[in-house]
Amino acid sequence: AARYGRGRALDAFSFHGSFALHLARVCDHVMAVDTSGDALRRARRNADLNGVSDRVELVEANVFDLLKQLEERPERFDTIVLDPPAFVKRKTALEAGIRGYKEINLRALKLLAPGGTLVTATCSYHVPEEMFIGIVQSAAADAGRDARLLEKRTQARDHPILLSIPETYYLKCLVLAVV
Repeated sequence: AARYGRGRALDAFSFHGSFALHLARVCDHVMAVDTSGDALRRARRNADLNGVSDRVELVEANVFDLLKQLEERPERFDTIVLDPPAFVKRKTALEAGIRGYKEINLRALKLLAPGGTLVTATCSYHVPEEMFIGIVQSAAADAGRDARLLEKRTQARDHPILLSIPETYYLKCLVLAVV
């Protein structure tokens, strides 16, 4: 994310603030949002330890609600990271999970300034890569935005993908330039 980060950034579902910390090194301001006050306290400590507290604003809020509120404001973001927890832990939750992924991506795409970058991920095994791309593509169409795929990523080497165990390929990440 830091490779593409610039300007004003939003780190949604930030947990301990890992994306926010990296973005703060290259962005002017980072709004890190999570529902957990405990997680945000750890994020504050991490920002302090990394010397970036002056560029990280921590917001305790429901991301879905906050994205709606931010949409009503005039300011936009140059970089947005969506790294939610798994919305689809069981196959029976697939339909609701798809709606959740579509909503956050739609709202994020509307919040991006022209030329902005969206880094969006799913860690739901039950949402295959093709489906996730389709969800984001549909959100872009509904938002009236053209998106160009810059990069596809997956989990780090310490979480290997075993070809004999498809469930190990759970993390899908897309980096998009939005015009």
